[in-house]
Parts: sequence; C-alpha cells; structure tokens
Amino acid sequence: MSQQAAISSFNQHGHAFWDKKGPYRTLHEINPTRLKLIERYVNLQGAQILDIGCGGGVLSEAMAKRGAQVTGIDLSPSVLDAAREHAAEEQVNVTYRQCDSTQLAKEGQTWQHITCMEMLEHVVDPAAVIKDIAALLKPNGYAFFSTLNRTKKSYLAAIVAAEYLTRLVPRGTHDHNWFITPAELSNMIEHAGLKVSGLYGMDYHPLIKSAHLSRNLDVNYFLVAQKVA
Repeated sequence: MSQQAAISSFNQHGHAFWDKKGPYRTLHEINPTRLKLIERYVNLQGAQILDIGCGGGVLSEAMAKRGAQVTGIDLSPSVLDAAREHAAEEQVNVTYRQCDSTQLAKEGQTWQHITCMEMLEHVVDPAAVIKDIAALLKPNGYAFFSTLNRTKKSYLAAIVAAEYLTRLVPRGTHDHNWFITPAELSNMIEHAGLKVSGLYGMDYHPLIKSAHLSRNLDVNYFLVAQKVA
C-alpha cells in the first residue's frame, strides 16, 4: 500500500464517518475508552489539544465537549468535510485543517497535549511523524498514541475478521506490513526525545459494541509519552 492509496481509502468512505452503523462504527464504539485513557493523564478543561489524523472528528469532538481547545488535522478532504459538517450541526468548536504534522512543525506552533490515534499504521514513515510530535509538544505535555501490533493475531482480527468477515471497517483500510510492535514504537518515541509513560492494551468486543483497557497488547494498544522538561 502506498501513502496515497491509504488516503484514497479514507476519501472514498469519509462522508459516512458519523454513521454509527456505517464503515467507521468501530471508532464510535472504542471512543469512550480512548477518552477515558486521556483523562487519566490530563484535565481536558481548557487544555490545548492537537489531534493528528483526526479523521471525521470523533475524538476531536469528544475532547472539545470536555472543554478542550482542539485543532484536528488530516490529509483527507472527504473526512474533514464530514468533521466540519458534524461539528457545525452539534455546535462544537473544533478547528480543522487539511495539512500534516510536518507543515505544523515548520510553522513553529506548539500544543499542550497531542493525540495520534489509529493513524500511525496508515503512514509510510511513522518515526518522522513522532519527531514532528516531539517538536509540536510543549514541555511536560503528553502525547497519546494508539495503533495495531504486528502479530498473527492482529492480522486475523484487524484484516481477515474486521475487513472481510464482519466488514467492521472498509476493505483495504489496513496493511499488516505497516503495523507497529510496541517495542518499535517505544524505540521511535525515545529516539524523538520523549519518555514512555504508559503502555496499555485494548480489548474490543464487537458483539456488545464496546472496548476496555487491558494488559493484552496483541492487537490494539495505546502508548502514552511525555515531553519531560
């Protein structure tokens, strides 16, 4: 899969981002768990948050409703259209931009905290994104990552089951070769000058449409990093 192919996949289905029974329903079902983890570390009220790879704004809106000042960025115009339209309907204040982390880093902007959820497994050079995040993050700020481990179990769960058997996500959403092990991600984090603060698994239960934090890192997992002053 090329970078452009990854973006095209989201462009194709972006209009349906807020259909909770549609191709991105899994994001809606795991979002409470993502928000719960973030709030373990930071008080979102008044916090300046950058959401990298924001998609249709599912997490961006949730954080804004908790009182955060959120900027969401993505490269897909289709998903950003869906994000802006839904934010307007809900009267939620989120700033959306079509750009990447490198552009923001060149602009010299910084944020208190940064989220990068379900995004790194869709980019050619995740280490470069993490270096940008280190530059964009204010001292003592936290960066929250979620991605997919590169295991046989993740291939069966995220591609065979989710894309082909249950169609929880559109076909072609994932490339197993782009999945990242926790050790690889931790190494990228440390090389960027950040400190790993927490590592959590996430168990997703499609039948009951919910997820919870766990110690199981075999498929989905979160990594929390901090920029120590």
